[in-house]
Order: sequence, then structure tokens, then C-alpha cells
Amino acid sequence: MSETEGIGENGNKQLFAGLSDVSISGDIPVEGQITVPVASNSQEDDFSTLDEPVKETIMRDLRAVGKKFVHVMYPKKSSSLLRDWDLWGPLVLCVSLALMLQGGAADSIDHGGPQFAEVFVIVWFGAVVITLNSKLLGGTISFFQSLCVIGYCILPLTVAMLVCRLMLLLSNTTASFIVRLVVVVIMFAWSTFASTAFLADSQPPNRRALAVYPIFLFYFVISWMVLTFNTV
Repeated sequence: MSETEGIGENGNKQLFAGLSDVSISGDIPVEGQITVPVASNSQEDDFSTLDEPVKETIMRDLRAVGKKFVHVMYPKKSSSLLRDWDLWGPLVLCVSLALMLQGGAADSIDHGGPQFAEVFVIVWFGAVVITLNSKLLGGTISFFQSLCVIGYCILPLTVAMLVCRLMLLLSNTTASFIVRLVVVVIMFAWSTFASTAFLADSQPPNRRALAVYPIFLFYFVISWMVLTFNTV
């Protein structure tokens, strides 16, 4: 090593020798942001409905209701029905079912069908009782999620009611009753299976039977009202 290089190296050591003793005092204000913002991977985080047109909002809600109807008619394990819950579909189904069960001679005293208020109360009171039973048994879904599932699963029975009304328009014979019986039994099984497909996994394994039994009774009562309706 040459003498010049030795002098330069010694000079650098003396220049930076005091830096190891330098510390930042707590009295000195430190400005700046030490966190690095992470960009959102999805556009849903920045999505807001405040600037959305009313028409687009309505159409989006209608598409969401339609998707839930599809999930009920083709039951499969999906979290969308539980995650994006709403009560618009159950309300429409309940009103439609009550109107069809009202009968054509609503002004008559003996029209052979239940009153609108009776059907409305039976559906919603039954759904609330099933939901409370599910929560008391240790269910992991929320109150309104359970109401949403139970209400949407009335769809097959509403279809059965529509078929029965059409059959009564054609004829009110024994053959017509048999067809209506088969349709109601199939739709009853469909509603029960669809609701348990969404709600059974939210219950403890040793209490699933206790949670499914009230659901069975609930849809059985509605099915009985649909089958025994005999007035157009």
C-alpha cells in the first residue's frame, strides 16, 4: 500500500469517526409519514353508491334478488345468500303467497281460504321463531341472515301455489288434487332442502336435528295451506 493511500484511508476514518456517537434527540420534531400506503386490489373499496344513478342502484338490487332466487332453485353451498342478505325477496314472496291464498271471493265469509293477515303473520312469526331457535342452539349466522334464507326458501312453495291455482282453474277433480298433491310435496321437500343447505352448517353438529325440525314444521304448515286451498 502506498503512503498516499494510507493517508486517505486514515483521513476517512477520522472524518466519520464521530458519527457513531450521534443520536437524534427526542426534543427535535420529526415530520413525515413512515407508513407506506398499500393500494387496494379491488375496486369495491372505492365504490360508493352516493354518486350512483337511482336506476343503476335499483337494477343492481334487482339483480342481487334474482341471484338469490337462482340459489334457492338450485341449492348449493354459497356464501352470497348469507353475506349479501336482504328482506326484499322474502317480502315479495310473502305478499304474493298471501294474495294467492286469499282466494277469489275475498268478500265472502266462507271463501275457503285464509285471510291475508293470517298468512302474513304465520310466515313472519314462524321465520322469527326459527331464527330465535337457531340462535339459542348456538348458530353462527346473524338474525337477519337467517330471516333472509328462510324467506327466500318460500319460493318453491309460492311456485306450487301458482300451479295449484292454475290446476283449479282447469278442473277441481280427484286427478287435479293428485297433481296438486305431488307438486306441493316436491316443492315442500325443495324448500326444506334449500333452507337446510344454507343453515345446517351454521349449527353445532350435535344440534343440527333440533335446528332442522322447526324448519320442517314451518314449511309443512305453509304446504298444508297451499294444498288445502280449493277456491279460485
